[in-house]
Amino acid sequence: MTEPAGETAPEAPEDVEPTGDDAPQEPAEAETAAEAEGAMESQEPEETAEAEVAQAADEADEDQEGQEADEGQEAGAAVAEVADTPGAPGTPELSDAQAELAAQRELRARIEARKAEKEGPPASGAKLSGTAADLLAAVRAVEGGAASGTTFFEDPEPAPRRPAPETAPAMTVRPPVPAQAPAPAPGTTAAVREVLAKGGAPEALAGRVAAALGEAAAQVLLDDPWQLLSVSGVRPEQVDGFARALLGAACGPDDPRRAVALTVWLLERAALQGHTALEVGAVRAGLAGHSVPDPEAAVEEAVSAAAVLVFQEEETPGEEPEGGEEPAEAVAEEPASPVLLGLDRYAMAEESLADGLARLVRTATADSWEGSELERAAGTHGLVLHTGGEASRAEPVALAAAARERGLRALVAVHADAGRRALGAAGAEAVTVAALLSGAGGPGRDEEGSLALDLLVVLDAPQLDVEAAAVLVESLPDGCRLVLSGDPEVLGAPGAGRVFTDVLAARVCPRIASRLPDPGPLGELVSGIGAGELNQVEAPGKEIVIVPVRDAGEAVHRTVQLVADSVPRAIGVPPEQTQVVTVGHGGSAGTRALNVALKQRLNPGPGRFGGYDPGDRVAFAPAPGRTVTGTVLSADAEGLRLRSGDEELLVPKERVESALRHGWALTAHQAAGARWPAVVVVLPGDAAGGLSRPWVYTAFGRAERHLSVVHGVDQALARAVAEGVAPERTTRLRPLLEALLSTPEE
Repeated sequence: MTEPAGETAPEAPEDVEPTGDDAPQEPAEAETAAEAEGAMESQEPEETAEAEVAQAADEADEDQEGQEADEGQEAGAAVAEVADTPGAPGTPELSDAQAELAAQRELRARIEARKAEKEGPPASGAKLSGTAADLLAAVRAVEGGAASGTTFFEDPEPAPRRPAPETAPAMTVRPPVPAQAPAPAPGTTAAVREVLAKGGAPEALAGRVAAALGEAAAQVLLDDPWQLLSVSGVRPEQVDGFARALLGAACGPDDPRRAVALTVWLLERAALQGHTALEVGAVRAGLAGHSVPDPEAAVEEAVSAAAVLVFQEEETPGEEPEGGEEPAEAVAEEPASPVLLGLDRYAMAEESLADGLARLVRTATADSWEGSELERAAGTHGLVLHTGGEASRAEPVALAAAARERGLRALVAVHADAGRRALGAAGAEAVTVAALLSGAGGPGRDEEGSLALDLLVVLDAPQLDVEAAAVLVESLPDGCRLVLSGDPEVLGAPGAGRVFTDVLAARVCPRIASRLPDPGPLGELVSGIGAGELNQVEAPGKEIVIVPVRDAGEAVHRTVQLVADSVPRAIGVPPEQTQVVTVGHGGSAGTRALNVALKQRLNPGPGRFGGYDPGDRVAFAPAPGRTVTGTVLSADAEGLRLRSGDEELLVPKERVESALRHGWALTAHQAAGARWPAVVVVLPGDAAGGLSRPWVYTAFGRAERHLSVVHGVDQALARAVAEGVAPERTTRLRPLLEALLSTPEE
């Protein structure tokens, strides 16, 4: 089975994974990279099981952006045809997705300004020896002896922190809608097109190259052809050919420019797998896999060029034995913590997040709240973690309601819009994290840009990546309480980092484990999976049905039969309330194949709106890692109009091809944070290698009333539940938090 970033069968991609992990995490939905499809690579490589993230770096080779291959070719043209009709309006308004991304860029700029107010370097990430010291020496040599891998965080004297307001502001103000980023100048694009043609690269990439490299993009490419790697979806071997065409005999595998670009590319690819940093040895191995003659020198070159940062976390010294004598077993020297390499954007995010969480812990005023264990902890602490299954979500929601009764400004935020609607149906108000950050939802901001809140409860906290979490925490005012709630057994965030897991492991705040079990046969089944056991569960009401199949073709046939006939007839759940979840996008029973078959049965049509028809179920990715499901209403000059819950959304015509796919079938990552009355999980034989316990736990847990499992993996399912632990992500948040907030366990 194939999956463009981690939810598929395990065949190693052509590019060797630099981390050495043989089963990378399920990917973030990198919906934007598919625009390079067919531009640099006409051949689509086979995707790997659980390598969705690894292949997300190669999205241009996979058409993984959300529509079937034949539909993708027509998407932009069909909608553009509508746009060319007489009377079509001019430039469309800024979309919600663009506003969201621009707002996040603005807030990240605020983070950088705030970092400039910090005093001195952090407690970790500064002391180096051996190879790390050599790498830092290279940086010092370039920067006159004043810089190091961690002086990225060494800044001037801090300005005094603003005092917490005694009273809430009379009114809150929302930030203005950010202006849309200007398109590259025609002259810039034309110059880039000439350089691309000279190097034998597709001229269709000109606009994206100009946007990525700026006004001087043409000269940048002439000076350093490997800068073409900064365009998503472009592969190293393609850029090597481009460089040979431009440089001729001056081009070689040991070119320092190539070393720097490849090092950055490996770290960006690792970020798609969830890593915020990589061990230096893994980076060297990745460089060696791309024929770099001296990987160690290449890493030093990248550090010298300030393209990457180097870290080595300080070891917390243990207590000395009485009498000053070391025990015999302590004579052997403890291994030093690994030397890590990382990109500044993730280093900044982790540092800012750790600093922001420490600020909330230190500025909260302890108060005695009566009520549940969670309420008492939230009253006393600025940061509280809450764990549990689906049923336990009621506890933090009740906490927010109790806080409002106390006169506090409290808000609940969730990952998916479907989760928001589910809480609304239960009488609880919530916003999505994306809407809160973009200003489209929530209480607005005070005059200093902070959210007007006293308590923020974040459900689905495992879905927070490090950059979103950093922006969110930096947006909270001093004294605000933050409760992160979620199920630690589900799949991790689609972006870089493992925020919830790291904060749990750091043990720097109260951790409240819910004792509220998920009810019924489905709750019993999913709870057992979380404990590593695939139990046989009594399901008298047909809550769980296993449908064995022999091959992928039969799996597709039985899936369509279940959605269209069996589940509506036997369970009473209509097709529009039944969601199919499968391991990957590609393959004979991936989302693409299933969506083709389901559309043909449930909503046949010619695909007259860029491959879509009114009534089609779709999945829209307004930003990488975020999926919104809905139904196509119509198309006009601006793009496709969707119905998502009780809202109408617009997918701009230029994003139809890259950010939209049919949505009768989703991956488990796309489905995370949402639930449906009935779910059909498809496990064809070639998906066996893509299974892990978190994947099975997440997929099976999406069902509220009924779960059908189209089962063709034999014993692989039980093995995945018992042994299939998802690979670890390399991050720095835990040691940073421990250095800032190391206290005895609560």
